[in-house]
Amino acid sequence: MKKYPVVIIGAGPAGLTAAYELGRQGIKPIVLEKANKVGGISRTETYKGYYFDIGGHRFYTKVQEIQQLWQEILGAEFIKVPRLSRIYYQGRFFQYPLSLLDTLSKLGIWESFLVLLSYLKVKWQPLQVEENLEQWVINRFGEHLYQIFFKTYTEKVWGIPCNQIQAEWAAQRIKGLSVKTVVSNALFGNNHTKTLIKEFDYPVLGPGMMWERCAQKVEEFGGEVCLDINVLRLEHEDNRITKVIAERDGSLISIAGDNFISSMPVTSLIKFMEPAPPSKVLEAASQLKYRDFLIVALVIDVSAIFPDNWIYIHDPEMKVGRIQNFKNWSAAMVPDNSKTCLGMEYFCNARDTLWNMSDAELIELGKQELENLGLASSNLVSDGVVIRQPKAYPVYDGEYQKHLKAIQKFLTTIENLQTTGRNGMHRYNNQDHSMLTGLLAAKNILGEKYNLWEVNTERSYYEEFISKSNSTDNSLAIIEPN
Repeated sequence: MKKYPVVIIGAGPAGLTAAYELGRQGIKPIVLEKANKVGGISRTETYKGYYFDIGGHRFYTKVQEIQQLWQEILGAEFIKVPRLSRIYYQGRFFQYPLSLLDTLSKLGIWESFLVLLSYLKVKWQPLQVEENLEQWVINRFGEHLYQIFFKTYTEKVWGIPCNQIQAEWAAQRIKGLSVKTVVSNALFGNNHTKTLIKEFDYPVLGPGMMWERCAQKVEEFGGEVCLDINVLRLEHEDNRITKVIAERDGSLISIAGDNFISSMPVTSLIKFMEPAPPSKVLEAASQLKYRDFLIVALVIDVSAIFPDNWIYIHDPEMKVGRIQNFKNWSAAMVPDNSKTCLGMEYFCNARDTLWNMSDAELIELGKQELENLGLASSNLVSDGVVIRQPKAYPVYDGEYQKHLKAIQKFLTTIENLQTTGRNGMHRYNNQDHSMLTGLLAAKNILGEKYNLWEVNTERSYYEEFISKSNSTDNSLAIIEPN
């Protein structure tokens, strides 16, 4: 058994950021990753020379120290990408961010009148209770706009009715966006909302480049990044983790440490603790839910299909939720300029029929829906591959907050353990906020003192986080799950 100053579980953005910060401060951690590549959900997959994301990851942040880290690690290998996306609704493509003239012309006079009427109605008589996402959105946009641009897509993404999703999630993810800001942006170009940015940085070969470079630098600092390691349990004594027991190549290994950082799903973390946590904590962990995700990447024998980076599919008749056009993120991601690679994204649960379809069936479904949308003939699809991503999105249902608080309370009793990242905290963080939790976890080990649970998408600027003031970073994740 070897002992390390810091043992990090998970080589996604949070874990690798923590390892990088520790490494450049002279501490040599070990990073344990279950998968065969780094990056977590921010990794880049490859197939026959084609590169594609697991969900599409823009590099844009208002956290200055995170921006500096990106540039320090990848620098010249970033490209500037113009943002272009649309919403498919009732057989029409609407510009997104919404353009006033485009939206009104495509909705028609009557639909536009109903949107305005329902908005004025709720401003005159707002709902008195905002317990769920439906109520929260209606109070800010009116019921008619909610029905058109929020309800169908959001329920497709999450698999549960909007009135079962906590209002807290809406407040966290779309705080600050309103009819007023949309109209202001459409008329005057006032664009201060994160989801409405018109340009973003992007690694030339996808986000996985960032994390592969980061892992290399961690090892250059003297740390270790170990892949294909399956953590089985975390042993603790006297309120401290003492070691991790893991499996690699069929053999058990034991790794001791002074400090531990985990970004594995918090449900797994609780289950792997030995001795076992109290029964009420185990029960709470068993009740947290996730939404799974799969992508059907299709190679199409056409040089260009549509100009967007991605398209949202609000049509309830279509199972696909969003379509990525990877060539429009970076031309280098498609090896043959005469072809296009599209990512048909499906949100589901691991027990669903969709998740359990064969790869051949899913490719056929993707081809057929692509044709039904009028984007490309299925006959032009020459190849395809399927990637499944379990536990992609933590679900904010009506009970999650109660269960998470019970887990948090228990974790605070473990003195040398910090949880980070989206799944490590069961928080729907973006990549930059997951990185911030990793960065601050490393700083805690170095002697500073931060409460990682206060990092969320309402705290954009690193300086503002430290001073605990409000921020202006707003992200419309109802429409943009990443």
